[in-house]
Amino acid sequence: MPVMHGGMQSFPLTLDRFLDHAAKWHPDSEVVTAAGTGPRQRVSYRDLRQRSMRVSHVLHGLGVSAGECVATLGWNTQAHVEAWYAIMGMGAVCHTLNPRLTAGQLAGMAVQSEARVLIAAAGLLPLARELARQAPVIRQILVIDPDPGAAAGAVPDGSAGPRIDTLAPLAASAPDSDIWGGFEETAPCGLCFTSGTTGAPKGVSYTHRASFLHTLRQLQADAMGISRADSVLVAVPMFHANAWGLPFALPAAGAKMVLPGRSLEGGCLAALINGEQVSVAVGIATVWLGLVEHLEATGGQTPSLKRVVVGGAPLAPALMARIERVLGASVQTSWGMTELSPAGTFARPDDPQRSAEKSGTPSIGVDLLLTDADGRALPQQRDAEGHLHVRGAAVVERYFGQEQTALNADGWFPTGDLARIDTAGNLIITGRAKDLIKSGGEWINPAEIEAVISRHPGVSLAAVIGRADARWGERPILLVQTCGTDTVSNEALLEPLRAHVAPWWIPDAVIRIDHMPLAPTGKIDKQRLRADYGSK
Repeated sequence: MPVMHGGMQSFPLTLDRFLDHAAKWHPDSEVVTAAGTGPRQRVSYRDLRQRSMRVSHVLHGLGVSAGECVATLGWNTQAHVEAWYAIMGMGAVCHTLNPRLTAGQLAGMAVQSEARVLIAAAGLLPLARELARQAPVIRQILVIDPDPGAAAGAVPDGSAGPRIDTLAPLAASAPDSDIWGGFEETAPCGLCFTSGTTGAPKGVSYTHRASFLHTLRQLQADAMGISRADSVLVAVPMFHANAWGLPFALPAAGAKMVLPGRSLEGGCLAALINGEQVSVAVGIATVWLGLVEHLEATGGQTPSLKRVVVGGAPLAPALMARIERVLGASVQTSWGMTELSPAGTFARPDDPQRSAEKSGTPSIGVDLLLTDADGRALPQQRDAEGHLHVRGAAVVERYFGQEQTALNADGWFPTGDLARIDTAGNLIITGRAKDLIKSGGEWINPAEIEAVISRHPGVSLAAVIGRADARWGERPILLVQTCGTDTVSNEALLEPLRAHVAPWWIPDAVIRIDHMPLAPTGKIDKQRLRADYGSK
């Protein structure tokens, strides 16, 4: 007779299970939202689940069905988290929209996703109206985070546009019954468009299974390593790259979730960190630069803060040292992108060998490969520079609405990054292929120049772009934002380069900028710099 093997229970890996788990096993852990000068909003995971379930009933009553996109336009708030779980828990798809983009850009995305319902913050209602005017597929706007004292219920419109209602009173009268689950773990749960820095934005569809596995990978001790004892400040926008998966990871661990609302100003963040005893803060480097400048100006401190997780762009060594000195916390570097759900690598928390250039190693579930410019794997994968490719359970296979795969013939996703992997397996991003400058037929890598310039203690932010040149085609120029009132000569900035790069790599000009332009994702906006300074 054949051997009768046993079996395991069917347990679909769907994201609603994270909030189910938190409500049952960490019911009193909090989600805290800053509210300007008013008292912070607080809710337990137990109550958050109940509130999210009621929002699901509201959406169900509007005819939203499994697989349908529901768009959100909001900041990092409790109401936005409720909307995420309400949409995903019922099997619909949460399409996050970036309020820092124009109505026209957002309308193009909404038309692609065919979202009929838009959940929007009250302060963003003018943008939501214009978005809906340009994307008439939107027929209903549900308003969250209304101003204190604002009237509840229907919001008068006076036009032929979509119906506009305040979500809270609709949800308050909805039933508490459970309508989550009942769909496949491979079903889509989220949609986020890339920043479109090299062309039209492309949509990345996340699935429940991919995001569930991404969460487990993120919680590993040598990755983000969040525990139930942590109070975590989520300064990563919820409309950017799945908020780095934190709205899933924190309930999964039972950690306190601290949300800054709209304001990422240094003084607001300092008050929030101290008031909520934040132990881990997560966001891009420019956010922490603002916090550092505030503390330097006021003499303030953040004694509860133990760790700052950064990503989004390579970190300048001088800025890393400055953050650690002023905040009294260790910096943990990381690397990822929207197409990776988004985490790719993490430096080990509190690694004594940490450095700004190292983005850490991949944890189980994601793999890295270096290739030449034609996509052929480099014979030596360590201590060699190549084009970075990735694959894994939470890596994009094809973009939203496209039939062709985004992978190469061997199943790897080309990231567009240039990178090295050191002997210990640490990823070191050395530049972006699209940023390379071709001067006299030879390539110059701006990232190598920026890395050297950024070590100067008087430099806050530095960027190198190519400027059109009649003789050489392009020549590099340096744009720099210095620290406060610090003055540093051009020669002092450029002299360290002579020991690291070829003479013809030295920038032809140094241009000082009071405030470096930032893209909607918070990274340095090189498109803007090229438009403003790329021609003589």
